[in-house]
Amino acid sequence: MASGTVVITGASTGIGRATALRLAAAGFAVLAGVRREEDGAALRADDHRIEPVRVDVTDAGQIAALAARVGNGPLAGLVNNAGIAVAGPLEGVPIDLVRRQYEVNVFGLLAVTQALLEPIRSGQGRIVNIGSIGGRINTPFVGPYSSSKAAVRSLSAALRRELRPWEIHVALVEPGALDTPIWRKGEEGAQETIGALPDRVRTLYARPLDALVAATRRIAANASSPDEAAQAVEHALTADRPRAIYTVGREARIQGALHHVLPARTFDALVARAMKS
Repeated sequence: MASGTVVITGASTGIGRATALRLAAAGFAVLAGVRREEDGAALRADDHRIEPVRVDVTDAGQIAALAARVGNGPLAGLVNNAGIAVAGPLEGVPIDLVRRQYEVNVFGLLAVTQALLEPIRSGQGRIVNIGSIGGRINTPFVGPYSSSKAAVRSLSAALRRELRPWEIHVALVEPGALDTPIWRKGEEGAQETIGALPDRVRTLYARPLDALVAATRRIAANASSPDEAAQAVEHALTADRPRAIYTVGREARIQGALHHVLPARTFDALVARAMKS
């Protein structure tokens, strides 16, 4: 049954936006976290049942304001979707960029969860964390992003087990390549990261980095709809028997299955071949 209030972070675009619209249509009261007022206005124009809330998950003051808006609850659900993608060879990615990656994708997620756990507990609500198939399958030059999503996967499992006594279910949604701005931003971010690399590192990785930019562009062009992930989120919030993990997208399921059954050396060879192509 779709009822009660749900908070969604990172609702301006992509999975967050699709989820906000889907849950509002299903009957939830949606508090949609956005960073810019114009994004909130656009969401509100599409569905007046959505209430935009300014939330930067790295800003303690804005998280506190969100918690004050929610009050004592009850809260039916929290969807931790806000995220960014940092790309580049680990040998040369500036550490400050890696810290920023974790501040948004990991520490921001946990900070929002901590701030809203009491209203979730009072409403016997659920938590849905948006991870990535990249949290299980690491490909070259997206190490900062993949490792942050691996941390999200681990945190989700720990939270699920810790909150079990209160029957607060925690689900992880692991999308593959969906048609979201993170891929376009990823291409732009990769270009910026490449430009910030030391000359020696840029020279060492010149050809594979060109392949990375081209691959990111190709993935963005062939990605599937973010509504697939939104559908998984809705199931996680409403089903009598929600899953612990939802792998979204045919390619993600194939990659996950191959990664599970193939020896590491064989899978590494497949990744190297894919990079060359």
